[in-house]
Amino acid sequence: MPPSSTISTRDARRVILATFVGTTVEWYDFYLYAASAALIFAPQFFPGNDPTAAQIGAFATFAFGFLSRPLGGILAGHFGDRLGRKGMLILSLILMGVATTLIGLLPSYAQIGILAPILLTILRLVQGLGVGAEWGGAVTMAIEHAPENRKALYGAAPIIGLPAGLLLSNLVLIVLGVLTGPNFTVWGWRIAFLFSFVLVLIGIWARYGLSESPVFKEAVQDHPKALPFVTVLRHHGVPLLCTIFISGVPAILAYLVLTWALSYGTTSLGYDRNSLLWIGILCCVIQMVMIPVLAVIVDRGNPRIMGMAGAVLMAAAALAFFPLFNTGNIALAGLATVLAHASTSFVWAVVPPILARAFPGPVRYTGISMAYQFGAIIGGGFAPIIATALLAATGQTWPIALYVVIASAVMLLSIIGLGVYYRFRGEPAWD
Repeated sequence: MPPSSTISTRDARRVILATFVGTTVEWYDFYLYAASAALIFAPQFFPGNDPTAAQIGAFATFAFGFLSRPLGGILAGHFGDRLGRKGMLILSLILMGVATTLIGLLPSYAQIGILAPILLTILRLVQGLGVGAEWGGAVTMAIEHAPENRKALYGAAPIIGLPAGLLLSNLVLIVLGVLTGPNFTVWGWRIAFLFSFVLVLIGIWARYGLSESPVFKEAVQDHPKALPFVTVLRHHGVPLLCTIFISGVPAILAYLVLTWALSYGTTSLGYDRNSLLWIGILCCVIQMVMIPVLAVIVDRGNPRIMGMAGAVLMAAAALAFFPLFNTGNIALAGLATVLAHASTSFVWAVVPPILARAFPGPVRYTGISMAYQFGAIIGGGFAPIIATALLAATGQTWPIALYVVIASAVMLLSIIGLGVYYRFRGEPAWD
C-alpha cells in the first residue's frame, strides 16, 4: 500500500462517495430481482399447477445470476488490473442498468410463452456479469485510496452499498405497492426496474471523475504482462480458497432472512408483504450504522477476532431465527430477522481488509473479485433454492438452520486456516 500522503483527502473522499453510490445502484438492481423472484416472478414467468415448482423456477433464475458473477469478476479483474479500475467500474454500471431496464420491459409468460423465462434468465446472467465486475473493483479502489490505519473503514463504503441497495429496492417496492394497489403484481413492479436507468446515470456521474490509485500505477509498471487470474490460481490458491468461504458464508444467512423468508413468510405463515419489506429496511438501516462502527474497531484491532466472533454469532442467530419467525407474530419475526441480519455485519466489516491483504496490488482486483463472486455462488446464490428444497422435503425449518450453522463453522475454519497459512510463510498474519 502506498503512503497515504500520495493520495489527497479530496480524492479519497471522492472515491468513498463514488464506490458507495455505484455499489448502491448495483445492489439495488440485484436485490430488486431477489425480492421480485420471491414475490412476483413465479406467476409472471413460471405459471403452473405446483406453486412450489414455480417458486423454485423463479429462485433458479435468481441463482443463475450468481453463476455469471465469477466470469464478470474475472473479466473485469483482468482488464482492471491491467488497464485501470475506473473504466471497469463504469462498464459494470452500464451492464447492470441495461439488463435491469430490459427486465422491466420484458413480456410475461402469458404474452410470449416459454420465451419469457428464457429471456429473463439471459438478462439475469447479464446482471450477474455487471455485479461480478462491480464489487471487487469498488473494494479495491476504496482500499487502495485508504490511509494505512483506515483500510477497514474505507473498505466499508462499498460494503454499506449492499444494505443501502436493499433498503432502496424495498422502499421502492413498498411505495409502488401502495400507488399501484392490485396492479402491482401485474405491471406496477416494472416501474422499479425502469427506475434503474435513472440510478445508473447518477452512478456513472459519481465515478466519471475518479483518478486511478498509486497502487495500480505501480502494479502495471512492475508487472505489465502478467495474466491476473492465472497468477491468482498459481500463486495465491490457499488465500483464494479461504477468502471464498469468508466472503461467501455471510450471504447465506442474509439471503435466507431477507429474500427466501419473504416468500416463506407471506405464503406459509400469512405475514403481510409490506411488513416484511419494512423489516428488511430496518435491518438495512441498522447494518449501515453497524458496519462503519465495527470497521473502526477492526482498524484498531484484529480482523481475525472480529471475523471469528461473527461466525459464532451467525450460527447462534440462525438457530434462534426460525423458532421466533415461525410464531406468526410479526414483532417476533422482526426481532428474529434483525438479529440474524445484524450478526452478518461483524463479518462484512472485516471482509474488505482481509481480501485486500490476501492479494497483492498487481492482481488485487482479480483476486478480490474471484474470492467474493465464487463465494457468492456457494453462499447466497443457491441458499433460497436449498432452503425451499429442505422445507419441501422435510416440512421442517430446523434443517435450514443447521445448514447455516455448518456453513458458519466452515467460515470459522477458513479464518483460522488463513492465519495459519500466513504464519507458515513467515508473513504478517493481519495488517
